[in-house]
Amino acid sequence: MPGDNVEKPVALGSLTFFANEGKGSAGHLGVAEAIELSHSVALARDLVNAPANALSPRALADAAEAIAAAHPGTMRCAVLEEAEIRRRGMGAFLAVAQGAAPGDGSPRFIHLTYTAPAGGAPLRKVCLVGKGICFDSGGYNLKAGAGSMIELMKFDMGGAASVLGCADALGRLEPEGVEVHVLVAACENMVSASAYRPGDVLTASNGKTIEVVNTDAEGRLTLADALVFAEALKPDAIVDVATLTGACIVGLGDKIAGLWSDDDGLAEQLLGSADRAGERAWRMPLASAEYNDLTKSKIADLTNCGPRAGGAITAALFLREFVSEATPWAHLDIAGPTWSDTTGATGFGVKLLTDFVRAQGSREA
Repeated sequence: MPGDNVEKPVALGSLTFFANEGKGSAGHLGVAEAIELSHSVALARDLVNAPANALSPRALADAAEAIAAAHPGTMRCAVLEEAEIRRRGMGAFLAVAQGAAPGDGSPRFIHLTYTAPAGGAPLRKVCLVGKGICFDSGGYNLKAGAGSMIELMKFDMGGAASVLGCADALGRLEPEGVEVHVLVAACENMVSASAYRPGDVLTASNGKTIEVVNTDAEGRLTLADALVFAEALKPDAIVDVATLTGACIVGLGDKIAGLWSDDDGLAEQLLGSADRAGERAWRMPLASAEYNDLTKSKIADLTNCGPRAGGAITAALFLREFVSEATPWAHLDIAGPTWSDTTGATGFGVKLLTDFVRAQGSREA
């Protein structure tokens, strides 16, 4: 063994894998499958690493369509543009998007659908919802000063990258027994004469009104309308994935995702997938009895931002308002592990979500 003062590490002589080359069960990938999954993780990393002037909402939608085109037998993609988004009453999503330049910066609502190749009725229907803020300036509550990380806000679509990477993995691995809907409300949060303002009151697509107290709490607004869309599909479970709060980074650091859910079974499934995938997640308290009042407004149904204390919890509670209690739902805050100051984008979440979906296909509803 080398001593502590050896500067040059010992060179690796050889590396041998002993594993099944065929299709493995959930959590037990053969080498061939692991290679396929690595391509999907790389795709997610490429999406997050891309600068915002290259990865606009339109470009993100193009990436989703390319995934579907690569797997025509199992996947299809629909992209809703601004007129259709408006027709569906997605007022919270559109408010965040309205400050961006028209054209490539206009909002896109991405809906990828995976259907198992065997056909027939799936055992489970799952919705994966990813936050797709292609750049987050903070809006009129501008990110400013040391620690604001505004120069890194190209990574605020890390949740979208995770679910799109998972979609690509599903197309490659073709798990049976499951139908998966991947949803992304893609836009930019910019400052302009048309941008939404602190004090505005928005109406989401389920009719709930939201008082904007901080334009830098924008991701939950876009997710709100995406969650309403997801529930209308009548899934067996909804999982949203988002680089949602700095508070989660403060609480769990940059290696561990926060998990919120009031469904114990779904939470345990996701934690099991995290363990098998080697992507750490920690279940956090939803604490609705203690903190739900912190999301209430005096002039609307909700505010989009609670006090600083417990910020990651109140963000999760806000999202819970857009899914009925009858639908199993979980929220993964990946603000920390989606990015590494050393290596850039990590692709966090792709392996976890892929394992979760594969397990759903082998479980009776």
